[in-house]
Amino acid sequence: MASLKEIKNRITSVNSTRKITSAMKMVASSKLHHAQMMIENMLPYENMLEHILKTFLVSEADASSVFNEERAVKRVALIVYSSNSSLCGGFNSNVIKSMQHFVDEYASLGKENIVIYPIGRKVAEKAHKLGYTVAGDFTRLADKPNSAECIDLARELAIKFRDGEFDRVEMIFHHFKSAGSQILTRKTFLPIDLKTELERDHERDLESMVTSKEAQDYLKRNSSGKVSTESIKNTKPLNDNFIVEPDIHTVLTSLIPKMLHLMVYTALLDSIASEHAARMVAMQTATDNADELLRVLNLQYNKSRQQAITNELLDIVGGSVNR
Repeated sequence: MASLKEIKNRITSVNSTRKITSAMKMVASSKLHHAQMMIENMLPYENMLEHILKTFLVSEADASSVFNEERAVKRVALIVYSSNSSLCGGFNSNVIKSMQHFVDEYASLGKENIVIYPIGRKVAEKAHKLGYTVAGDFTRLADKPNSAECIDLARELAIKFRDGEFDRVEMIFHHFKSAGSQILTRKTFLPIDLKTELERDHERDLESMVTSKEAQDYLKRNSSGKVSTESIKNTKPLNDNFIVEPDIHTVLTSLIPKMLHLMVYTALLDSIASEHAARMVAMQTATDNADELLRVLNLQYNKSRQQAITNELLDIVGGSVNR
């Protein structure tokens, strides 16, 4: 059995650790409140812009862009969001595992054709250690989100995709659902994924006369502009009706870069809020574990102290009897 001094030293050590975890929990809670306000203000706007633009692209025959064209994948890029520091549970390890799964999925392309854009020191260090091609240093964004730098990153990726340097760009980040739930998300950045918008339209008005995505594809392929009645009957219509001013090209040239920028920035805010939430939960769990350990150590200390007192009394009584 440990001596009283050893138990007391352990109690002192656990108490010191508890103070640290409790303080870190309060700091994370304060930062989470600020990050939560930022993501709550930005997310509805980004979601609505993404919804409007994607619906426009799938419902208008003349609405086409190089950024939503599927092509053979020869070179890919991945934007990965992590944190700059640890002590946030499985937040970083889950992101790193997902990054490794992505690389394994495209392993046939060769490592030189897989480029990682790491936002956060933890994932950057892991990518360098594993020998992946890293595009740059974006660690500062994980602590101080900057819209201007997100614009530069989105513009760089858009230009490289347009010029054929990348055939596909994806994002891995934690989606902040609540303080107790952060969902690891893998999302297509480029080409613009229109399937997600079609899947959202399962409750659209079937009485609408606006043509469907399939009918619009037919119109693009056939200059006559005619589509069979059977084709329209067998497809689900999209009931969004757009009036475009001044013209489709101008609108797409303005909205697509804006949506791509917002996707990068919103994912960053999502990741930061998720990091603080994960750290708050981890530090609260550590504090609770410290409280339980202190309870056990105090009980052990009291038992050992009582045992020592009993032994001293027995020695005294035994000495008096021998006399």
